[in-house]
Amino acid sequence: MNPEWTSRGKTIAQLIEELRSFEDQSLEVRISLDAGSTSYPISLVAKRNGKYAILENSQDEPTAIQHDATL
Repeated sequence: MNPEWTSRGKTIAQLIEELRSFEDQSLEVRISLDAGSTSYPISLVAKRNGKYAILENSQDEPTAIQHDATL
């Protein structure tokens, strides 16, 4: 069973605070759905149902990067 934090989600403010903690603010932000093994670029940030901010990849064929296990 997954720990609670994995499905709790983050607010926009929490995400921004975490991103601000990175020393290099020019790093590209990507999204992964497999614990970081593969990542995809974020094309858009969209508002859905007045309730969610959605990170979207809008490519016809997403340009995935395969990362090694030593992230």
